[in-house]
Amino acid sequence: MLEHKKKKLIYLDYAATTPLDSSVAALVKIAQEKYYGNPSSIYELGMQAKLEIEAARKSIADIIGAREGEIVFTAGGTESTNLALFGVVRNAIASGIKKPHLIVSSIEHHAVLEGAKALKEEGVELSILKTDRFGFVNPKELAKVIKKNTVLVSVMYANNEIGAIEPIAELAKVIRKANLNREYKIIFHTDACQAAGALNLNVNKLGVDLMTLNASKIYGPKQIGLLYVRNGIQLKPLIYGGGQERGLRSGTENTAGIVGFAKALEISEKLKASENKRLAILQRFLIKEVKKNVPEAVLNGPEHSRLSNNINFSFKGIDGEALLLYLDAQGFVVSTGSACASTSLDPSHVLLAIGLNKEDAKASIRITLGRATKKQDLVSLLKVLPGLVSELRRVESLNKKH
Repeated sequence: MLEHKKKKLIYLDYAATTPLDSSVAALVKIAQEKYYGNPSSIYELGMQAKLEIEAARKSIADIIGAREGEIVFTAGGTESTNLALFGVVRNAIASGIKKPHLIVSSIEHHAVLEGAKALKEEGVELSILKTDRFGFVNPKELAKVIKKNTVLVSVMYANNEIGAIEPIAELAKVIRKANLNREYKIIFHTDACQAAGALNLNVNKLGVDLMTLNASKIYGPKQIGLLYVRNGIQLKPLIYGGGQERGLRSGTENTAGIVGFAKALEISEKLKASENKRLAILQRFLIKEVKKNVPEAVLNGPEHSRLSNNINFSFKGIDGEALLLYLDAQGFVVSTGSACASTSLDPSHVLLAIGLNKEDAKASIRITLGRATKKQDLVSLLKVLPGLVSELRRVESLNKKH
């Protein structure tokens, strides 16, 4: 029988969100108590808050190889991504391009895909770029879909469900080549929310014009993000008002959140090399043991060029949500896909995009590791996972017979 006894919580859903780092939390608390003035005010309390924001902006700019004025703070990754898409397309329309063309990949986060669909409803031409069975976008395929009216390409840096790391620099080369004889240049955006703390974020090496980051994926505060906007790129704002953040994001700045974001990114960069190495060892261990101990376990996504903390398996003949709930009852927190679509009963669009059928896509779980993950946590998971999968398969088999 399946057990429901609660045990010690083992969190394995770091791709969804991360706990707040204690040193970041301490800094946020100080900022909330000390720098509560409106940064747009000219009195001393407001100027103090403004100085803290600008210091954070410089810290982040230095890490990603940008200029301070190219950092636009927002309320999170979703807002930053929407600003990139809607900002570019609406500026193109204002510049005289009657029907702009937008290209996105089939495995993008919902913030990109739903934004792209909304733009399509407004009359924008949309192309969905397919990936291979591992989730990789082919630069040659991108070159084929670029048109005279293409204004924006958006391809995520690393996928949140299967961990595939996209060849962003190679895609950027394709776009630069296409831009050689164009009056209105194609702008390249990448959603790098999952890449922060794991991959090189230097915007010049990547060759991107716009880049989305958020703090909640790197042990920072929630509801704070940024959009890198390369000098010379023109965007129409989503939010109008007092003209903060270069007029691209009106509203009183979240000083404490911005300060916490900068600190979280700084810590993530310092720990990146050691954490990648440590997590890769744990990742390989878990993948090997699951394949050995669970019959017909299929790893979704690539074995190489994959985020070191990401593991996604399909277990034929089960329901992934049922497995998630039984694991939760035993104290293990995992996911069946993107946390931002957790209320949807549809199978993962990412898994469907890389070729899984609906049944196998619904039979998947995502396990993502983080700073607190230890090998013993995975050993504990392996003690219960094979039995739960076996029992769920037995139940599913009985249900089909009856």
